[in-house]
Amino acid sequence: MTTQETVLPDGCAIDTVDIARIARLVAELPQDLDKLFSKQELDDAGYGVGRIASLAARFAAKEACLKLFPQEAALNIITAMDFSVRRDPYGAPHIVASQAADIVMGRYLVETIQISLTHSATAASAVALRVPKQIKSSAAGRFMFRWIPYRRKVILANLQRVYGGRVSEHQIRLLAQAHYGHLLTLLKELLSFRFMSASDKKNIVRVEGVDDLIRAFEAKKGILVLTGHFGNFEVSTVAGIEHFPQAKGHIHFLRRPIKPKWLSDFLTNRFNRAGFGVVGRRGSLEEIVDTLEKGDAIVFPFDQYARRPEGIPVEFFGYDAGTYKSMALIALSTGAPVMPASSWREPDGSHVLKFWPPIDVITAEEVGDEIRLNTRAYNRALEWLIMRHPEQWWWVHRRWKNSPEPSKLA
Repeated sequence: MTTQETVLPDGCAIDTVDIARIARLVAELPQDLDKLFSKQELDDAGYGVGRIASLAARFAAKEACLKLFPQEAALNIITAMDFSVRRDPYGAPHIVASQAADIVMGRYLVETIQISLTHSATAASAVALRVPKQIKSSAAGRFMFRWIPYRRKVILANLQRVYGGRVSEHQIRLLAQAHYGHLLTLLKELLSFRFMSASDKKNIVRVEGVDDLIRAFEAKKGILVLTGHFGNFEVSTVAGIEHFPQAKGHIHFLRRPIKPKWLSDFLTNRFNRAGFGVVGRRGSLEEIVDTLEKGDAIVFPFDQYARRPEGIPVEFFGYDAGTYKSMALIALSTGAPVMPASSWREPDGSHVLKFWPPIDVITAEEVGDEIRLNTRAYNRALEWLIMRHPEQWWWVHRRWKNSPEPSKLA
């Protein structure tokens, strides 16, 4: 459908579409328009004389966005439907990316895509520009990276898996330095948190998506909260629950004992005092199901390596990684929704705890396929959450333990 194309340097791409071809598509295959455009785009294009040109410009925008990520487009990781165009109240066009496109953009450290649309009587054109994500490393983070390289090889290897071939080695090192800065800040926050007043603790965290969580509680099917080691996960959860105290006693963390034992006991006691229950990772499946049948929530840290038989190899950022199959098994057997949740630190030092709408259940004829497909969906949700604030994820984990190198762009 594209009649002219030019790839520009420095993260730019342009696409030009013949308006007459879009006109023929609208006239001959109107039922296929939803395969190219979102409902919002079709509505925004209107039904007047400018509809065809508007749709042509939007299609050119989608194609220009795809040209920014040619390998992923060629592998069908992203398609034109992963990008849509919306106009703000002032009429300026903006790109809205799907979860899949967000993940791809994140792996190139792209914050957003700026778009410019034009059209003549016969053709519509779009220019797409990648806007890079700004990664800032602190002096303390750079010092720790250089002189106190705790698990530096693991961190760099993990970052290389996710970003290698997409960003420069300098950017990967900058991310590692930013992550060390995050670890130091996290430790400082944990130490100072216990000395804060109750009001200060509550005010340091903003909670978003509580309405989705409350609706899930009201359904009385129990809730599986899909999360990982994001931001300061200890502070944001302990302080965040003060914003919805009605949930105290009804949220239970699935936790694996950590070493040293005193630290594990310290964290467990802190969670208990805050109003959370704690279920051991090796606790019985019956205990977890009983908790869900009461209508309570189980918080499942899902970003750790899982060895067989508890884990199965499932794609995570393009590499097979040992992933717990129990969440999918429990969700499919109980009907409990799986809700993603994450936390992150804002530039001003405050924290955000956010709950996202439940992940759609994927059905298949074979139970094994259902478990694998839904587990992949959970990993994909984690990928998306990690890419939102990459320096604040727990890169020190050996998440891809025993995973071979892929034979193609991951």
